[in-house]
Amino acid sequence: MKTETLHSEAGQAPAAIPWAAVIAGLCASFVGIGLARFAYSPLIPPLIEAHWFSAADVVYLGAANLAGYLAGALLGRPIGRRFGNRAVLQWMMVITSLAFFGCAFPLSSWWFFSWRFLSGVGGGVIMVLVAATVLPHVPLARRGLASGAIFMGAGLGVAASGTVIPLLLEMGLRQTWMGLGALSVILTGISWFGWPAASPAPAPAAVAAPEAAHSHKQGFGLKLLYVEYGLMAAGLVPMLLFLVDFIARGLGRGAHVGSVYWILYGVGATVGPILYGFIADRIKFGPALRSILALQVVVMLLCAVSGNAALLVVASLLIGMFPPAIPPLVLGRLHDLLPGDHAGQSLAWSHATTVFALFQAVSAYMYSYLFSHSGGNHQLMFVIGAAAIAIALAMDVAMTIAAHRLEVERPRAKV
Repeated sequence: MKTETLHSEAGQAPAAIPWAAVIAGLCASFVGIGLARFAYSPLIPPLIEAHWFSAADVVYLGAANLAGYLAGALLGRPIGRRFGNRAVLQWMMVITSLAFFGCAFPLSSWWFFSWRFLSGVGGGVIMVLVAATVLPHVPLARRGLASGAIFMGAGLGVAASGTVIPLLLEMGLRQTWMGLGALSVILTGISWFGWPAASPAPAPAAVAAPEAAHSHKQGFGLKLLYVEYGLMAAGLVPMLLFLVDFIARGLGRGAHVGSVYWILYGVGATVGPILYGFIADRIKFGPALRSILALQVVVMLLCAVSGNAALLVVASLLIGMFPPAIPPLVLGRLHDLLPGDHAGQSLAWSHATTVFALFQAVSAYMYSYLFSHSGGNHQLMFVIGAAAIAIALAMDVAMTIAAHRLEVERPRAKV
């Protein structure tokens, strides 16, 4: 694929977004994150009802994807360096597509676990490599919109899990898995030739940036951002795990009504990345990230204290925006901390994705334990999740204040 020059001469218009690469990234996040992870939730009751596995095994098998995601986050950069990002992304989509067909045949728990684990590996590798492969080819002023479009694929997967899967289930459980595999194969084909072959050379103005990027203060800022991202992962889990159950059983409104709210969650997940990416291009990534964190804290606390139907409709939309919108915003924050350093950005994003995967996996088990030992208290889960996001928000505000003070003190030091 031909890559346009990003850094135009003085007086020339900035290069356009390479949409073929962005669409390839969207397809990858759709398959590796959206379908491989989120499509499993609405399949849990049919798996149990069809007696493919026991209820306990179904939960255990669901965790296989999260474990694989953590492994993929750790493996992403090494195998990308060894075989090239483009080839690795292509074949991770192939492996994830094959995993759906493998899950259509429940030969044993280990067979099913292995395919779910491999689908998680594919998702983790895709999350680490997709932005590092595409965004260096995107003009700096349009990276918020482009990264939002890439991660919108995850939101589309949530939306598909609430709409396409019920239709596929009418044909049978095995046909549903095979239908998801066929959709993944189609998306893999669409993306196959869209990936850029290599990263462009850094802009002249950014050549000196890597040296500054590895300063002690920026290194500390990166570590804070990793922890912040991990707390976001812990904060999004309660709604992901318990929103439908809260509506259906906690409020006594039934599974059908709960599935309607999950569709609203999916609509929010589809809109969120593009909306916040668009906002980030205008007000910068830091303010956009803080706004979504503050909004999530308020909405989750409202859900903990109110069962009002209208409020829950709005809350489902707003909460759905959160999971797929935070990766592009955090990625933008990393790029702000490491301007022009593509290698440093890739390494930092790999670390951030690993922390996110670890916090998400650990917190999922923690919430499950607390939920079972609190008599099924949904509100407690929402409060804990809101507290995790509030701490992340406080950390981001503190980091921003410290960075501002550093900028103010720097001219004085020179004088």
